[in-house]
Amino acid sequence: MEEIDIKDVARRSVRGVFALTGRTFIVQLIGIATSFILTIFLNPSAFGVFFVVSAAIAFLSYFSDIGLAAALIQKKEAVSEEDLKVTFTVQQLLVVTLVVIAFLASGSVGNFYNLNKEGVLLFQALAFSFFLSSLKTIPSIILERSLRFEKLVIPQIVETLFFSITVVTLAIAGFGITSFTFAVLARGISGLLAIYIVSPWRIGFAYSSEVLKKLLSFGIPFQTNSILALIKDDLLIVYLGKVLPLSEVGYIGFANKWALVPLRLVMDNIIRITFPSFSRLQNQKDLLAKAVEKSIFASTFFIFPALTGLIILFPYLLNIIPRYTKWEPAFISLGFFAVNAVFSSVSTPLTNTLNAIGRIKITLYLMVFWTAATWVLTPLAVILLGFNGVAIVSAGISLSVVFVVFLVKKYIKFNLFPSIIFPILGSLVMGTILYLLSPVIANELLGFILMILIGVMVYFLAMFAMARKQVLEDIRLIKSHLLNR
Repeated sequence: MEEIDIKDVARRSVRGVFALTGRTFIVQLIGIATSFILTIFLNPSAFGVFFVVSAAIAFLSYFSDIGLAAALIQKKEAVSEEDLKVTFTVQQLLVVTLVVIAFLASGSVGNFYNLNKEGVLLFQALAFSFFLSSLKTIPSIILERSLRFEKLVIPQIVETLFFSITVVTLAIAGFGITSFTFAVLARGISGLLAIYIVSPWRIGFAYSSEVLKKLLSFGIPFQTNSILALIKDDLLIVYLGKVLPLSEVGYIGFANKWALVPLRLVMDNIIRITFPSFSRLQNQKDLLAKAVEKSIFASTFFIFPALTGLIILFPYLLNIIPRYTKWEPAFISLGFFAVNAVFSSVSTPLTNTLNAIGRIKITLYLMVFWTAATWVLTPLAVILLGFNGVAIVSAGISLSVVFVVFLVKKYIKFNLFPSIIFPILGSLVMGTILYLLSPVIANELLGFILMILIGVMVYFLAMFAMARKQVLEDIRLIKSHLLNR
């Protein structure tokens, strides 16, 4: 498969950021619009069912390739066809086994959560779509390792369109939970066809204990890290679905989803690009340090103001759309999940850096701490504070970003302060203006939209005034890489 030189990493990374961010921004806008429509036509219980069942299926995905995909992307040496076939063979053995178990256990899952027939069918549809998704792994690895993100985003767009059109159409028609069932099948089939069109790969099977051993030396710690993340997040939702009313689980899911929108718009793209990019730079520590600083600045530049505006303007959205007032109980959780997202915009690029340079065991130890803290504190917080305790605990644990910064500095001499101070100050300026003007302007739809535009304008003006040199430098850098063929 194609390998790239160090000199091409920056050029392809910058182009990848623009291609992936631009197109994924469209995808996320479609997703946001879809969620908005669904929250009008579906009740919180329906969302709770989808949220819990999706988390249960996500549990299976963490056992689907034991970290082999990440090992191929992080690998210093060139990836051979044998590497790809061995990875595909092992993954399919695992996935087929898990899907069969899921179908056999679907009745028990339905009884455990008191799901009706429609809920069980949704679980089975998600299990089948999990199998379809596994078939996309190798074509995705080929694109990701070669930093061809402009092609990688095409299947995501196709999947989102098919899912959104299907689920919205059926929800409006009154299909309820079944809307999700047909939508996840449409997403799985369309995405599989799209990835093999943009990244053809002849499916093949092989086995080599030597190849597998090398890949597992990184893959097992990486996947253990992912499994702990599963226990910390998705399995927690499975637990909450049993101890809380589904409507309250729906509030938690709603608040978490909207607080994470800025991270999904920005952070997912940055992480998707920086992991393979940083892996190519792992022996160039000076270049890597600069890349880390710019990745943090890029994430905080967009995420800090987005979260600030979300918290200030959300109460006005409830007043503008009468049918949206049913989500008012989720506002406190939204605020604390937003705090978590703020600190995650710094900690996530740093843990991603540790993975890229092969320090996977350090991130594993961090995840052990985060998982243990979540499971010890969250049940207590739910008893004392109700469902809002879930978000409060997540915000408190996110403060551990201080330790992450310290650990990364042991290996890479980067400077965090310039990457975060100006986005913080710019967000404070913007937030102050929004807070003062919103009571007067944001009480109807046009005024609400106007406040968003004012917030964007104020923030960019503030950033240009305070960080003019840094912003212009980054613009020149981006321009040079985009124009350089």
